[in-house]
Amino acid sequence: MPEQSPSQYRRLTFDATPDTAERWADALLEAGALSVDSTDASAGTAAETPIYGEPGTGGEASWPVIRLTALFGAACDAEHALVQAAAALGESLPKYSMATIAGDDWVRMSQAQFAPVRVTQRLWVVPSWCAPPDAAAINIVLDPGLAFGTGAHPSTLLCLRWLAENLRRGATVLDYGCGSGILAIAAAKLGAGRVTGIDIDPQAVATSRANAASNDVVVAFGLPEEFSPEPVDVALANILANPLELMAPLFAARVRARGSIVLSGILEAQVDAVVAAYERWFNIAPWGMADGWVALAGARVMR
Repeated sequence: MPEQSPSQYRRLTFDATPDTAERWADALLEAGALSVDSTDASAGTAAETPIYGEPGTGGEASWPVIRLTALFGAACDAEHALVQAAAALGESLPKYSMATIAGDDWVRMSQAQFAPVRVTQRLWVVPSWCAPPDAAAINIVLDPGLAFGTGAHPSTLLCLRWLAENLRRGATVLDYGCGSGILAIAAAKLGAGRVTGIDIDPQAVATSRANAASNDVVVAFGLPEEFSPEPVDVALANILANPLELMAPLFAARVRARGSIVLSGILEAQVDAVVAAYERWFNIAPWGMADGWVALAGARVMR
């Protein structure tokens, strides 16, 4: 293999079946890959298959053929790592392609996937390496590579638009499943009072704290067990329909009377089931829709 500088990477690409792709990814990471991404092998063609699956519902959907792309550092023999992975899985060596990528080129390729997102007239989400298109607007500066929640996904955009249109200045806000912290940070920038962001992933909590510092806002981020169950004026959850249904009693206990709830990450076909899970405590209905995704919003009823 040609000598490589430390700033170079090797990119290994091959196709796998749905029942082996996850095992291949795990084996490649064990063999030294820095990362492994999966995409539809037919992406960009007429045969591309859109996937809106959700974990925990049983029979998760997958692409018919999955293209795996593994990234290796210069010090790692990528071909040998593939041989190791195949041996560990008891699989034949797949047909693969290999390319050398300069570190600077890899960063540029990754950054090119993200651009500033205009949420409303006065609210933007801006990647950390971009200049804000409107310096006078409220700009949320994020590094999209750190965690989920870049502002580009329809479910996130719907929540951001609800905040921009409805958040009352000084309101207390809970963002459950904070990811990158984007919704909690937006709430703080839009004039909320006490803002709390919760996630079960410690990396998401660390990322959210870093993003809050970059945006010069004060938000309390942490794991669920780190916070007492104080009532809030607004609860946000941009997760998925199945966990949202299970969490209805939790949110009922956290939102004060006449307070607001905003739920996103819900597909059109899942709306009725989520509404049914919450209507005992909330007057809730679809608030917005984008690309097949729906955000529900409502108020806590008096009892």
